[in-house]
Amino acid sequence: MGTWGIGGYERPDYSYDRESVEALRYGLELGINLIDTAEFYGAGHSEELVGEAIRGFERGEIFIISKVWPSHFSYNEAKNAARASAKRLGTYIDLYLLHWPGEDWGKIEETLHALEELVDEGLIRYIGVSNFDLELLKRSQEAMRRHEIVANEVKYSLKDRWPETSGLLDYMKREKIALIAYTPLEKGSLARNSCLGEIGKKYGKTSAQVALNYLIWEENVIAIPKAGRREHVEENAGAMGWRLLREDREKARGCV
Repeated sequence: MGTWGIGGYERPDYSYDRESVEALRYGLELGINLIDTAEFYGAGHSEELVGEAIRGFERGEIFIISKVWPSHFSYNEAKNAARASAKRLGTYIDLYLLHWPGEDWGKIEETLHALEELVDEGLIRYIGVSNFDLELLKRSQEAMRRHEIVANEVKYSLKDRWPETSGLLDYMKREKIALIAYTPLEKGSLARNSCLGEIGKKYGKTSAQVALNYLIWEENVIAIPKAGRREHVEENAGAMGWRLLREDREKARGCV
């Protein structure tokens, strides 16, 4: 479940807090156990809502992702940012990502090393990156001293298949790195795609469910559609537990 816009965008928005928390909790009840957030989302309010939503659930069965913004790249600032995120969440962070590459490689490397220490301290469990191209991903892997890069969160959908065409997806499969796909429904446009709907009829699925299943068809790909409303969360959950036939997956590419 993605949370960009939940709790605000670049500043806090408290208008839909109750609805957002209910949607996240409903997703957990349906078995969607991964929640993606970031310190940048709603200036931290998104993390607060995630922390509220997970109360009462078994923590070990939930996987929480958060991210450090480039303005906090550096040894001390990255550590402080992670501690602040964990405080807002009220728990440790399963996967902590560098949100964007930034322009200073020295600060990226310094931040990665700080995160390795946070793993050793138990504040975070795994380290990843976000919006890194193939070259930067490889460079980040080489910079690691004691731990590995386990994920790269990038924009990926049926409409925007650059991870496939750039070789990034194939490389990440070989390296056993998870690809976390954000904007997987292209802000709802794929959910309204009639061609995908025709494919979905064969499986009793909607256009959105076909678009999401196309992505998670690959074993190392995780899609994180926004979890703002209960009905959308329920529809997203229906993308799991089945698999497009290879020929229908090929057809889906021709729908956009």
